[in-house]
Amino acid sequence: MSIEENKALVRRVYELSTLKDMAAFFKFLAPEHVEHLLTGDISLKQLKQALPVFFTSFPDLHLTIEDMVADGDTVAVLITQRGIHKGEFMGIPPTGNKIEMRNTCIVRIANGKLAEWWGTLDGLSMMQQLGAIPKQ
Repeated sequence: MSIEENKALVRRVYELSTLKDMAAFFKFLAPEHVEHLLTGDISLKQLKQALPVFFTSFPDLHLTIEDMVADGDTVAVLITQRGIHKGEFMGIPPTGNKIEMRNTCIVRIANGKLAEWWGTLDGLSMMQQLGAIPKQ
């Protein structure tokens, strides 16, 4: 795939995530898909369990792509996530607080699907916005 096709694929996957169309979203992930997080790797099976929980906690979550660059089969993305905490999240009851987080992600594409994803999620900021951790 070309660099522009890879960027379009990543854009589409993030669109589907915002639309909460998980059936279509998961069709764009390779069976061997792995998410590499600072806390450890997550398999496709684990991701299929985790995303619905996250979207239940933040049902209006919206992802905005702020910037995107690509080289070969790799696409780097800067994303802003915004939503309202309306469901329990990691033991925190709904607060009604608005959250806004910036995340950077690097995606490797293989055979027209997302094969690997590396991300830095702003979890500290999110927990502060939820009131679970005091702001400095």
